[in-house]
Amino acid sequence: MEPIIIVLIILVVLVFVALIKTIQVIPQASAAIVERFGRYTRTLNAGLNIVVPFIDSIRNRVDLREQVVPFPPQPVITQDNLVVNIDTVIYYQVTDARAATYEVASYIQAIEQLTVTTLRNIIGGMDLERTLTSREEINAALRGVLDEATGKWGIRVNRVELKAIEPPTSIQDSMEKQMRADRDKRAAILQAEGVRQSEILRAEGEKQSSILRAEGDAKAAALRAEGEAQAIRTVFESIHAGDPDQKLLSYQYLQMLPKIAEGDANKLWIVPSEIGDALKGLGGAFGNFGPMAGGNGGGSAATGKEAAPRREQPRID
Repeated sequence: MEPIIIVLIILVVLVFVALIKTIQVIPQASAAIVERFGRYTRTLNAGLNIVVPFIDSIRNRVDLREQVVPFPPQPVITQDNLVVNIDTVIYYQVTDARAATYEVASYIQAIEQLTVTTLRNIIGGMDLERTLTSREEINAALRGVLDEATGKWGIRVNRVELKAIEPPTSIQDSMEKQMRADRDKRAAILQAEGVRQSEILRAEGEKQSSILRAEGDAKAAALRAEGEAQAIRTVFESIHAGDPDQKLLSYQYLQMLPKIAEGDANKLWIVPSEIGDALKGLGGAFGNFGPMAGGNGGGSAATGKEAAPRREQPRID
């Protein structure tokens, strides 16, 4: 009885194992390579799959999602014999699980070696300056070569990126000095442009100020002249309206004589011919107060008019 139970237990275990091996669940974005007696039979896609237990076997499970593989820095010699270290990142995707399994032993290693070789060929035809400024060109050339070579492996290279390009230390120091000199040059140019613009604006301001000042002076002079003309016109009209006699005019004339001698620059002053008439009129005015005053005044006026119509006398301080 006991051997039968043992046999039944063994049969149950075998059936359970056979069921496990028969049902294969493949995750999404994955594929599995099935071999029968060591020979490729089919590729299992995502979902529930049935295989023959103990006859069919799963050789390889392949991830069909896009993969990102960074490669360590590689020393590359440029056209001008300078060694630069370049870091690369490859974005690839398996499109044919069978080819990726049987066409190449290790497609990751194959992609890495192909990347290094292609990169050296591309950089070898460029000088350092072009290498540093032509990343897009290098990425496009590298991607084209890799995509063409890896197509037969069932792999598609979607993108290639250069993470860093590191020139030698001596070249880095020289580049740093050059960049510093360029920055100083740009700063000096910007400062000179600022000073120039400031001088232009200041000159424009002074020009506008001078124009406005001149216009103000002209308007002030015009207003001043107009005021003086109006004052003279008013005085003239007042004098004519008042109808002054000769005596008043003579008296006003004599009052203005001291003002003629005012100023340090007046070394001599001129007595006009009209002074005789003024003195004569003034003498006539004083003659009303006595005969002595009238005789002196009249003689002085007559003498002044006949002797000198216009003469110069020294300034009386």
